[in-house]
Amino acid sequence: MPGINKNDAVHHIDLEDKEIIIIGTAHVSKESAELVQSVINEEKPDTVCVELCESRYQAIRQKKKWLEMDIIKVIKEKKAFLLLSNLLLASFQRRIAAKLEVKPGEEMLRAIETGESVGAEIYLADRDIRITLSRTWRIMGLWQKIKLLFQMVISLGQVDDIDKEEIERMKQEDILETILSEVGESMPVLKKILIDERDLYLTSRIKSAPGKKIVAVVGAGHVPGIKNHFHEHIDLSELEQTPPKSKASGFIKWLIPSVIGLFIIIGFFYGGAGTGTDMVKWWIIANGLFAGIGAIIALAHPLTIFSSIMAAPLTSLNPMIAAGWVSGLVEAMMRKPKVKDLENLSQDILSIKGFWGNKVTRILLVVVFTNLGSSLGTFVAIPLMLKVL
Repeated sequence: MPGINKNDAVHHIDLEDKEIIIIGTAHVSKESAELVQSVINEEKPDTVCVELCESRYQAIRQKKKWLEMDIIKVIKEKKAFLLLSNLLLASFQRRIAAKLEVKPGEEMLRAIETGESVGAEIYLADRDIRITLSRTWRIMGLWQKIKLLFQMVISLGQVDDIDKEEIERMKQEDILETILSEVGESMPVLKKILIDERDLYLTSRIKSAPGKKIVAVVGAGHVPGIKNHFHEHIDLSELEQTPPKSKASGFIKWLIPSVIGLFIIIGFFYGGAGTGTDMVKWWIIANGLFAGIGAIIALAHPLTIFSSIMAAPLTSLNPMIAAGWVSGLVEAMMRKPKVKDLENLSQDILSIKGFWGNKVTRILLVVVFTNLGSSLGTFVAIPLMLKVL
């Protein structure tokens, strides 16, 4: 089979009374999809394991799953950044797949369909993408998150410039890992979450899959790790948890507004009404201005922009509420997504214009950029207030 060496891609492992066949695939390769179909038809396994979680499985099998999205619920549950990141990742994968003239996740879809045709049970082996992303965001600071967000947005406009050499490299990598590779160079701990932890998770799930003969379809990059960990005991419960926020981050969250409030009190006490008033003024201006700029960048509704300007100075002093949540809810009310926005979502995420044009993704952009603007406004306001003091 051209482009794919079967001897290098297919690995046989015996585990007690089980025969396990691991197929290492390229996620954007027609040859990999054909190899998967050929091996499953030949082996006729009891179970086919696929490198998918429930949400990604549903996305592949149910093309209209987006129609069930409740954007208000997403905002209230503080998952706007996670959803936007997931959509950006999906966009990159789909555009690369289109460039190579294959369907996104074709090798996984082929594994599922072929497995069902030979009567095999389909077993989902990957960790929930939301847990993986949540664990990733939890260890990243504000600057790393901003860098990652802009890196993924910029990547939307660079897909057409990818040369043949880069495409060949991407054929051998996980799209999630490809997108985050640059950030991973400066944050090695990301590799632990995105690759090493998933190697462990996939290994445990494959080992526990039902049946005597199992075919597991995973990205080629995960095969070495899976083989290395195959005879180890793995605790899945730890890998499925979202780490609690550190006490330090919780302390800092309350420390900043406390310090701001203390500065203002000191300003009134030592500098008089004029100094205290000026400090309050700079706090309001800096927070409101940058939050408003964030909403403008997201092309928010005028009333949304106004709400972000008004809310930011207050929400920045309350760690329980974020300016982006307020502006996101206002945007959702002013420009309520219609059925066509949900229907067009899978196509609109393929371009920067589509991201800003679709009402669903625009709401997510409003939440994220308003929050970023408000955070930046806080850091700008502090030296301005101290200067007055």
